[in-house]
This record gives sequence, structure tokens and C-alpha cells, in this order.
Amino acid sequence: MYEDKKLVCKECGKEFVFTAGEQEFYAEKGFENEPQRCKECRDARKNAARAQRKFYSAICATCGGEAQVPFEPKEGQPVHCSECYAKIRESKQ
Repeated sequence: MYEDKKLVCKECGKEFVFTAGEQEFYAEKGFENEPQRCKECRDARKNAARAQRKFYSAICATCGGEAQVPFEPKEGQPVHCSECYAKIRESKQ
């Protein structure tokens, strides 16, 4: 079926292995293109995008603890910490 392939990262120029398991996963997901970046460069791109995200401090409407949220809280709209938010989502299912 699939065999490991050596590819060259277009970002850093290093060789990396596109394993048979990864190829099978790509095929199952319907991905037609092979990866163009090594894992380290893919991770660096993901982390760079996350680092630009700004977080705001708020007080959780449920437990009163501090919450860090990726949006600016608005007056009159409840904000929940991640633990309370997870409980609320779980109870709705």
C-alpha cells in the first residue's frame, strides 16, 4: 500500500519523512496534496498565529473567579471561566 516518502520542507529546506500512516490518514480525510512543511515548521506557524491572539480578563458569572477570554467582554453579558463554560455546555447536551 503506502511506503514512507522523504520530502523537503519548503520553509526550512530540511528533509522529513511522510510516513505510510500519515499518507493513509491523508487519503482517509480526502487530502490530495502532500505536506509541504516539516512538523517543526507546521507547529511554528500554528503557534505564531496563536501568539497574536489577545486575551482579556473578566470575572466568571458563575463562580466569581478570574477568566481569560479571547474577546472583549461587554457590559451586561455574562462571561464564564473555561471550567464553568465546559459544565454549561455539558448540561445542554
